[in-house]
Amino acid sequence: MPDVDTYLTVAVSSRALFDLDASDAIYREEGLEAYRRYQIEHENDALAPGQGFPFVTKLLAINKLLGARRVDVVLLSRNSADTGLRIFNSIEHHRLDIVRAAFSSGASPYRYAEAFGCDLFLSTEAEDVSRALASRIAAATLLGSPPLAAANASDKLRIAFDGDAVLFSDQAERIFKEQGLDAFQTTEAGAADRPLEGGPFKPFLEGLHRLQREFKDECPIRTALVTARGAPAHERVIKTLRAWDIRLDESLFLGGLDKAAFLHAYEADVFFDDQTNNCGAAAPHVAAGHVPHGVHNEAGR
Repeated sequence: MPDVDTYLTVAVSSRALFDLDASDAIYREEGLEAYRRYQIEHENDALAPGQGFPFVTKLLAINKLLGARRVDVVLLSRNSADTGLRIFNSIEHHRLDIVRAAFSSGASPYRYAEAFGCDLFLSTEAEDVSRALASRIAAATLLGSPPLAAANASDKLRIAFDGDAVLFSDQAERIFKEQGLDAFQTTEAGAADRPLEGGPFKPFLEGLHRLQREFKDECPIRTALVTARGAPAHERVIKTLRAWDIRLDESLFLGGLDKAAFLHAYEADVFFDDQTNNCGAAAPHVAAGHVPHGVHNEAGR
């Protein structure tokens, strides 16, 4: 269970946190024992930041600003403790305040996310992410490998969310998928006063909102909804967030326009979406997390 003063607990895999591409190539080409020797030989060589590194760094900085441990980051790794020593050394080198970890020696470490009380799990292993989602933990697969220079250089943590099947359930998305745009818009306009059910990332958004309330003056966290919805389907979203008593800093109703340019303009540190094509388009600009949830991710769809 998380500490009582912790508002958010985020689990991150070693490959999401650090660049392990060279090590992984040795494992795939030469096998486990060669990989083990390589990691031990290089255990004092700090690993370069990976795709999720800027997001994690800015999350941990919130603790310093508040003077309390409101955010906890946990490492979940398929490494053994032996090969994982390099990862802990890299954490120390980069001065990341990460003290909790689980090394599973090749097995999926997702099962420890619930035991740690995690609100979010970020990984590059799609299977682990799907299992975490099935356990009702917000989870996403980080896609692509944008250069660190592409990361938002400001001190603010900017997080962008898709709406349907991410913040909200996929009930409206199913109508769009199965019956088309006209039926979707008609249904949503007629249901404008009925709040949407929560999606897998609602609890994570609630934790972020609670963190934002800790700041009396300028808040270092900004959240944005970036959705393909447009009028008249916007009203139900606005009233849903109002019913949840959650405020988003920015809401972009794009009416079907491509999201990538808007995410670049927003300078998102991470973007969560249920569709791989949206994540792929966004990946050159931001860290993109695919959420394999909802109708678009069902077999045969």
